[in-house]
Amino acid sequence: MLLTTGQAANELGCAATTFRRLVQSGVLPGLSRRGNRVMVPLEVVQALRDRRPAPLERLAVREIAVLRADVAKPALEDDDRDWIGYAAHLSPDDLLKSLRGWWRCDAASVAAGGVLPVTLSGYVVAVLTGLDTWEKDGGRHAFPAAVLAGHVTDLARPTIQLHVTDAEPREVAGLLLGTRLISHSGGAIAYARTS
Repeated sequence: MLLTTGQAANELGCAATTFRRLVQSGVLPGLSRRGNRVMVPLEVVQALRDRRPAPLERLAVREIAVLRADVAKPALEDDDRDWIGYAAHLSPDDLLKSLRGWWRCDAASVAAGGVLPVTLSGYVVAVLTGLDTWEKDGGRHAFPAAVLAGHVTDLARPTIQLHVTDAEPREVAGLLLGTRLISHSGGAIAYARTS
């Protein structure tokens, strides 16, 4: 059985535009077209609906920052990166560059969490670590030493790629990737309590 993006969003309790971000990012398998409509397999929607929440209580800090990403778009005014945002087709290098800054945030609070889950439409699609140093430009911050610990290429199963060998960041990335993590904020960076 196939659902339209509107029906899929309804099933997940989110706005159609929120669900379309998942479609556009390339993390959903089995999509097809009927005319100008994108059709989504019911089992993909059910897998997303039944996804467990991120086990934040297993982290050793009281609060973490969450980067709420959009679908990757060309970075027209940046010299150091080609993309801004998340897409499953980006190489790990391009993905890291597209996610590590510039945001309005409390950089010390981001660094104190030790890990930065990246969410797209409420699902963790990437995890950044190595946030101990930052640069400031006006009110925005970037984390030039950030490391892409891992990312998701298929959110339904989920299929993850891990890019670090150190045990702790690898374990944290494996713990968070593909989980559901809803956060609310007026900007790209939100904060979530772990207990």
